Amino acid sequence: MHLHILGICGTFMGSLALLARDLGHKVTGSDLNVYPPMSTQLERAGIELMQGYDREHLKPHPDVVIVGNAMKRGIDAIEYMLDVGLPYISGPQFLADHILQGKHVLGVAGTHGKTTTTTMLAWVLEQAGLNPGFLIGGVPLGFKESARLGGGQYFVVEADEYDSAFFDKRSKFVHYHPKTAILNNLEFDHADIFDDLAAIQKQFHHLVRTIPSQGKIIAPITEHHIDEVLAQGCWTPVQRTALHKDHTVYLSAELISADGQHFEVFEYGEKVSEVKWNMTGQHSVANALATIAAAVHVGISITDACTALSCFGGVKRRMELLSTVRGIEVYDDFAHHPTAIETTLDGARKRLGDRRLWAIIEPRSNTMRMGSHKTNLTYSTRQANEVIWYQPEGLDWDLHDVVDAATNHAQVCCSLTQIVDYVCQNAQVGDAIVVMSNGGFGGLHDQLLRALAD
Repeated sequence: MHLHILGICGTFMGSLALLARDLGHKVTGSDLNVYPPMSTQLERAGIELMQGYDREHLKPHPDVVIVGNAMKRGIDAIEYMLDVGLPYISGPQFLADHILQGKHVLGVAGTHGKTTTTTMLAWVLEQAGLNPGFLIGGVPLGFKESARLGGGQYFVVEADEYDSAFFDKRSKFVHYHPKTAILNNLEFDHADIFDDLAAIQKQFHHLVRTIPSQGKIIAPITEHHIDEVLAQGCWTPVQRTALHKDHTVYLSAELISADGQHFEVFEYGEKVSEVKWNMTGQHSVANALATIAAAVHVGISITDACTALSCFGGVKRRMELLSTVRGIEVYDDFAHHPTAIETTLDGARKRLGDRRLWAIIEPRSNTMRMGSHKTNLTYSTRQANEVIWYQPEGLDWDLHDVVDAATNHAQVCCSLTQIVDYVCQNAQVGDAIVVMSNGGFGGLHDQLLRALAD
């Protein structure tokens, strides 16, 4: 069967394309923004990519069009698809109907940390010999691809709260029916589709309603917004985690190193094991505890899960060290929400000590472009010595208010050239530069590395 995917280079749709290919389908796809690492992964898999959303991409007619949630009415390919009556389906529905049926699904939900935690969990199951299938909304460093069918009964999926398609406004995760569900955290996000936090909580409760009574829900004790969701009705056992030793919760941790690279794991207050790894930040430790609890639910011991995490490779674009040039470290990070920015920089600061830390940030997500989080942005970057905000054309608000409120050295740049020039003139040996965007940032990473090398 020939499947054509509209929006194929999105992190979810690109991973879905790999699964569809492995099912034996011919897969092609279109996208407006074709950029690495997803485009590289798809091209390596032999999947034909087309630039833009032209109706000609649907000729000859595919058997089914899988429609990404970035698609809207008025797009040429969408109008043609509807006019000629081509069969179509959302990505989450295709995943549920053709891949998840009959599987023990482990779903990872939350505003932050979904991709990393999903990758951790898939890695732990893999190290235990369970050969899990998985769909990760990013490119993991420990696996060859971001998705695979697997050979066992388990499937690990990144359970996103964003809507499914222009014709299905339910959250993606409502389709997945997980038996093991991690609810990592919950904050207001996606202001382009949700009016307020309550609207997101409603979708999370739709997810909770689908989890069987013999399943498991895993959530931190500190997430009051998740508590409010569960208070609406919960029919599944809930296990709690905590970032400090606590005999009242299932799993807790104590940091041996402040940056989170070494910590002990406790079961109801009794030490069971420890983890030494390359990940940093308390948020990474929180993700690890949730991963361990989920792994135990499918029969893996806490000790074995900790051993697997100690050799976890991470995910591309999550504090990924791109290169060290002339003694200057350049990292790529996906953070695009104040909390994610804050936790990433906090982990970096604890690892770097007194070394100079740079944050270069593109406010690219729909929520950021609308200015919904602007009051929290200055505080989120307080750990950095140098902050550069990129103000692209079309941003709905002025970043100078964020800069004016800063207590560290912050500035707004309106071009990539301006950013590169400033960094090259001012960066010093020992500095660490974190480039943050949920997109390609116009190729800034490569431009910066080349300029520093020259």
